[in-house]
Amino acid sequence: MTALFYILLAIVIGIAIWQIISIFNLKGAIATEKDNNTQGILFAVFGIFFYGLMIFSFWKYSVILLPESASFEGARIDTLYLVTMGVILFVQAITQFLLFYFSFKYRGIKGRKALFYADSHKLEMIWTIVPAIVLAGLVLYGLSVWNDVMDASDAENPLIVEVYAKQFQWEARYAGADNELGRANVRNIKGINTMGVDMTDLNSLDDIPTRELHLPKGRQVIFKFRSQDVLHSAYMPHFRAQMNCVPGMVTQFSFTPSMTTEEMRANEKTIAKVEGINKIRAEKGEDPYEFDYLLLCNKICGSSHYNMQMKIIVQEEADFNNWLSTQKSIAQVIQEAN
Repeated sequence: MTALFYILLAIVIGIAIWQIISIFNLKGAIATEKDNNTQGILFAVFGIFFYGLMIFSFWKYSVILLPESASFEGARIDTLYLVTMGVILFVQAITQFLLFYFSFKYRGIKGRKALFYADSHKLEMIWTIVPAIVLAGLVLYGLSVWNDVMDASDAENPLIVEVYAKQFQWEARYAGADNELGRANVRNIKGINTMGVDMTDLNSLDDIPTRELHLPKGRQVIFKFRSQDVLHSAYMPHFRAQMNCVPGMVTQFSFTPSMTTEEMRANEKTIAKVEGINKIRAEKGEDPYEFDYLLLCNKICGSSHYNMQMKIIVQEEADFNNWLSTQKSIAQVIQEAN
């Protein structure tokens, strides 16, 4: 595969050099009507190929797209995405068609003169006001969706979870019975206290540290993010959620899981995606892949950035509560370590 890449790269460089030389050789040359006609036809053919390739790509590669959102807030984000992409594709289809059509229809023909507009107030009004209205609508809807994700002030009994980023792994901390996280600071990192939790804060004593995220279906989760070293980005693609983890400050977002891990594994799009991945893995002799929700880092944070991930398990709330009840508090973990 690497050899093929280098071969293709050499071909592209060769074509580019040939084109540059051709341009220099065209100095003083005047295109004939035959040249113009040939270029117009080639442009029209390329336009047909362009649209055909676009349609083929939508049909062929749609299977690799994410399945439906696994959070209630993510469903609104999906709607915003579809509306935005619909507008973009509609405008693109029209403008690209006009580009190819006019390039063919008005190619250079002897005796034809170009019609020149000094200005047109009507056209200026149309292509200024219409995009402004469409963009304003998208921005206002986007702000509504953003506020829905960021504002957790009206949440009833939310689950509070801190996600801690560092090169190159994630850690998590659940608020205990008081549903309030204790203070934390990198200056407190020592031994088994890898998240720098302030053990002098009484709210910290019942906090629960973990290396795997478990979330309850149907209950809003408020995530608090910190970073120990560099800028990271907490990315949970199946929940349509992403937030930067910034050293020295706490950021947050919230969402409500709408589908357990097992329910997502039974989703038709997920099954099709897993089958496609396993077909490729089987050809390489690799172990089969099983779907899991993942927390990924979406910032290039260093040499092992690609491997920075944490498994997320979404459960029914009763199962989640059973799991949480079996976990040790940070006070217990430190006491046992000592």
